[in-house]
Amino acid sequence: QGQLVESGGALVQPGGSLTLSCTASGRIWWSSYYMGWFRQSPGKEREFVAAMFNAANSAVYADSVKGRFTISRSKDDAVQLQMSSLKREDAAVYYCAAAPRRAVNIAVPTTAAPYVYWGQGTQVDVSS
Repeated sequence: QGQLVESGGALVQPGGSLTLSCTASGRIWWSSYYMGWFRQSPGKEREFVAAMFNAANSAVYADSVKGRFTISRSKDDAVQLQMSSLKREDAAVYYCAAAPRRAVNIAVPTTAAPYVYWGQGTQVDVSS
């Protein structure tokens, strides 16, 4: 079994920056998994934010965060989400998730269904 634990959520002012981290543990070969971030705000469905496989150029982003957020992975099975130019609408609970890569030619998943491991979430508030 695997576990994902997020950290780094905080209250930031509009226009500010924040980096979220996700630590992966357990007897899982995490390098064979896509790693992604989703978010959910009150009254809304969970939405895709960003995801990647191992190479930096595999990263994909939601249009709403493109150019402002950057996802990255480190060799210690951690994944980060660097957020800048934060907007009020970015406020949400952010979840780290992992999806197994079942074939080489499958695109990075941008929906929640393929993700089988989920963290508990970390709260990001954007307010002045």
